[in-house]
Amino acid sequence: MRFYFHLILLFTLSSIFSGASAQNQVPDPKSHFGFNIGDNYHLANYTQTEAYFKKVAQASDRVMLQSIGKTEEGREQYMLIVSTPENLSKIDQYNDISKQLALGEISDSQARELSKEGKAVVWIDGGLHSTETVATHQLIQTLYELTSRNDDENMNILENTIILLVHANPDGHELMGDWYMRESEPTKREMTRLPEMYQKYAGHDNNRDFFMFNLAETKNMGKVLFVDWIPQIVYNHHQRAPQGAVVVGPPYRDPFNYVYDPILVTSLDAVGAAMHTRLNVEDKPGYGQRGASRFSTWWNGGLRTSVYFHNQIGILTEIIGGPNPSTTPLIYDRILPSGHAPNPVHPQEWTFQKSIDYSVSLNYAVLNHAANTKQNLLYNAYKMGANAVAKGAEPTLSINPSQIEYIKEISKIDTTGIIPTKWYEELKKDKNRYDPVAYVIPADQEDFGTATKFANRLIQSGIQIQKANSDFQLQGKNYPTGSYLVSLSQAFRAHILDMFEPQHHPNDFEYPGGPPIPPYDASGWTLAFTMGIEFDRVTDKLPSNLPMATLERGQLIPLQGQATTDGRYIQLTPSVNDNFKAVNLLLNKNIKVQKDDQGNFYVKRSKNVDETLSELASTISLKTQPASSLPKGAQTIKPKRIAVWDNYGGTMKSGWMRFVLEDFNFDYSVIYSSEIDQGDLIKNYDLIIFAGTGIPAKLVKKKTNNNLGNIPEKYHNRVGNFSSDHSLPSLEQFIRDGGKVVLLAGSTSLAKHLGIPQKNPLTKNVNGKNIALKNTEYYIPGSVMNTKVNRSTPQTNGLNDYLSVYFDKSPVFTFSNEAIKEYNITPLLSFDSPNPMRSGWALGASHLENTIVTYTATLGNGSLFVSGIEPSFRAQTHGAYKLLFNQLY
Repeated sequence: MRFYFHLILLFTLSSIFSGASAQNQVPDPKSHFGFNIGDNYHLANYTQTEAYFKKVAQASDRVMLQSIGKTEEGREQYMLIVSTPENLSKIDQYNDISKQLALGEISDSQARELSKEGKAVVWIDGGLHSTETVATHQLIQTLYELTSRNDDENMNILENTIILLVHANPDGHELMGDWYMRESEPTKREMTRLPEMYQKYAGHDNNRDFFMFNLAETKNMGKVLFVDWIPQIVYNHHQRAPQGAVVVGPPYRDPFNYVYDPILVTSLDAVGAAMHTRLNVEDKPGYGQRGASRFSTWWNGGLRTSVYFHNQIGILTEIIGGPNPSTTPLIYDRILPSGHAPNPVHPQEWTFQKSIDYSVSLNYAVLNHAANTKQNLLYNAYKMGANAVAKGAEPTLSINPSQIEYIKEISKIDTTGIIPTKWYEELKKDKNRYDPVAYVIPADQEDFGTATKFANRLIQSGIQIQKANSDFQLQGKNYPTGSYLVSLSQAFRAHILDMFEPQHHPNDFEYPGGPPIPPYDASGWTLAFTMGIEFDRVTDKLPSNLPMATLERGQLIPLQGQATTDGRYIQLTPSVNDNFKAVNLLLNKNIKVQKDDQGNFYVKRSKNVDETLSELASTISLKTQPASSLPKGAQTIKPKRIAVWDNYGGTMKSGWMRFVLEDFNFDYSVIYSSEIDQGDLIKNYDLIIFAGTGIPAKLVKKKTNNNLGNIPEKYHNRVGNFSSDHSLPSLEQFIRDGGKVVLLAGSTSLAKHLGIPQKNPLTKNVNGKNIALKNTEYYIPGSVMNTKVNRSTPQTNGLNDYLSVYFDKSPVFTFSNEAIKEYNITPLLSFDSPNPMRSGWALGASHLENTIVTYTATLGNGSLFVSGIEPSFRAQTHGAYKLLFNQLY
């Protein structure tokens, strides 16, 4: 049965009941919600919006309503497919055309014919960040406009495009709408002080999950974006614009990522010009572009940015406004016209309606552009894919900052002028500097289960993977059956390179010798590095007779393990992540588990154990081996009573920690400062995790007036600061009583508050005072760094000699010899090189040499695990999970 059969059936039934003039009977938003979209002090929630979607789908023959999956809280996540009734009746045909062109594997002549026949596919979403209420509500108004208007522009759009209207975060929409509207008096309604994050685990970081696909909503949307539809344009609505602008959008500032096809870069400029021009024609000032905002096209991982690596035109706008009226400010630099903002906005009263009107105009600008250039859009999508297929078939020399630095190194010439071309020829001779034609992920690596999870992330991104059905050899190396081959001769080559190769962010300064311009989100993130994947680059042309089975596009590889039925005991090594998941399940079933000094787990065989592990081996990457006896000194372990600290409103870092713990079957509770203040923590907990935020460098006393306002009583226990006079003494007593605390990233300042004499080595002495290094001397935004692992301690069991970590201006430490002795300081991760960067951008990285990233310390009868990096970062850094898990038993 075809994928869209149920949609066509819904469309047919809708036509039968509503007749040919259905579009004239579409209910306007006010008749459904009781207010106009854009009325001040009024927001819809998701329940109301879902009902409206269904009403419109029932009333209009221009709409198909599809659930693309469940959210984390179990709601339906909807996509509305909008076009003419005739186009919708041939939805499979246009869907196939979009995918065929995007994959770039047909002939040029076929592509030109399909470009004439097909329809431009445009994605428009709303609501990803639920406090950005304009973004959520423009989706409702745009649906109404598209289904009710019969003017020439609208009919041309419907005829030549297929529009995918996607609600990006139903759970958060429900929370935000209900929270805002709980006040009966409209002028008392406020957007602030949400009691929880608007995505169960990630909050705002739900827009950081689009190559990892951890979250239910991201999985749903990623399947539409990269497997099921592959739209040519993806428009991601956000807030808020910088002060003095109304909205910022494309084109964006440099740098763009060097793996892109140049067609993508100029196509993005063209869409931006259409958007900007439409607002100017409609006398809507205040659009900013390029340097008017901080957004670039370098980073991969957001809804808007991940599509660039799939040859899709990704659009982000950030707009002002909301249900509460405001005033646009007067800012000198913003009211003077420039190439970044040719038509500045002047100070004026601003309403919700103005923001909705701007957003709908921008949607129509994009749709008009797509409708009027649909043949070029479709063909260009093919051309970018075909270019990638051709490039990936041969080793290709790509130019990036590391190549320029190499030429400078071998030529000894550093100039902005002309240098002899022979040095470029020298660069071309070094085949190690070429992009490969494929990557091999060997099946005999220790944690092949995590490698399979990595492969599945590629598959979710639309990448085609092959699996060896027998042993084979490449470049003189033997590989076992089951190994994965990822060819770069495919349309989404840019994404493959981005997941395997280092990012080389250019030096980007405000002016020569000036401070660095922060990259948007990160400068380096190579997933193969942070997941700890072993892989080989293939630089020879692939032979045609490799014993490979091509896996179905979009079909995930089932996780499978092996459970031995030999021996008296079963051993589970700590070098395999999923073994921790198995151990926790065994413990939860009250099955006795023991652990030796090397971190190996042992369980005595029984029918129950064999059945449990056999069942697990069919769903996770369990890896066991038989043992005839227990090693000397093996200790029985019990589940720790774990608490994750959080505060009112929730924090993303704590949310990701919760996600990782649940993913690996660790039980936990959430603890707030009010409970810490009560004392006697050892009665209920063995271990408390502070995942990275909420602990300031300078603590203050407990705030007695927390201004609870109209916060419901059930949330009162979450309100309150981590204080110097109540929280800190209680936590210190917990540790001295035998408890353990895990302090990550920003929370590491708590170790100093507890008296651990950690020093910040990233300082210099000026006139007898230690001051922090300037960002012109030392600056490392989000990058992947190589750390040396101290393997002489059980705290690092399962890790190799070096560990790649995500490092984002992370704290590092040094200690005096006296402190090391007094507090039993044991370094776990450190920097042993003046140039530890693997991927990203690092200024002054030599300052890190001989500093400590992660350590343990003792205090009384308890201990601290202190780490400048987050092993749980966005649930992406699987390679560092073992470091965290070792602390939790």
